[in-house]
Amino acid sequence: MTAQTQVVTWRRESPGVWIVTLDRPPANALSVPILEGLNATIGAAEQAGDVKVMIVTSALDGFFAAGADIKHMSSIDAKSFMAYGDKMRAVNDRLAASSWISIAAVDGLALGGGLELAMACTMRVIGPRARFGLPEVKLGLIPGAGGTQRLPRLVGRGRALDIMLTARQVRADEALAIGLVDRLADGDVVKEALALAAELVTSSLQAQLAVVRAVNAAFELPPDEGLRREALLVQSLFVDGEAAEGIRAFIAKRPPAFA
Repeated sequence: MTAQTQVVTWRRESPGVWIVTLDRPPANALSVPILEGLNATIGAAEQAGDVKVMIVTSALDGFFAAGADIKHMSSIDAKSFMAYGDKMRAVNDRLAASSWISIAAVDGLALGGGLELAMACTMRVIGPRARFGLPEVKLGLIPGAGGTQRLPRLVGRGRALDIMLTARQVRADEALAIGLVDRLADGDVVKEALALAAELVTSSLQAQLAVVRAVNAAFELPPDEGLRREALLVQSLFVDGEAAEGIRAFIAKRPPAFA
């Protein structure tokens, strides 16, 4: 099944797995149509109710997303600039809070808003041509769609400042080494993301999302509160989640039948 907007398409690749593709030549600048297309796609996935893994990738050779739409920004006033930024932030926040695991599949430039979109995903799988950066200081701006908050959580304060203050591009091997991305593919990046998705769909999505919430708590809460959050989550999974099925399947030496 395939659905399409002007510049964003999605398809069900396999049960529980969607591939979302950005396609706005020449560089997938995050225009209002792309943002609206992403927002509509997330809405469609929520409506479907059966998405476990969403892969976000690009149809353009050499580009994931090159950043915000600078031409659009050059022609708008302060109120419109705020509205444009709100659209970017809403998409990223909605993706980060979604009820599935998201994977950014990147084998080209992911700069500015493009990197912010990739960081809003749960995981990042990249190819050797991937390049990352938050070069907003060269425009007299700062990252405004989550970059200053999500990058330090992935790579640490010092490395985040280095990347943002210098506006430099991070190559694929460095991105993997510093924890900005999770896997570096030798070949086709979408195939690698699909292989990761195949691993992910064998486990309990409820438990996976609880893992994400617990790990996020490690960065948002003091340690004692984070530990209490962890205890509440594991208790909830045992009482109301899929733990009963997982435990029964383990004892019976069979694959679990998770939802």
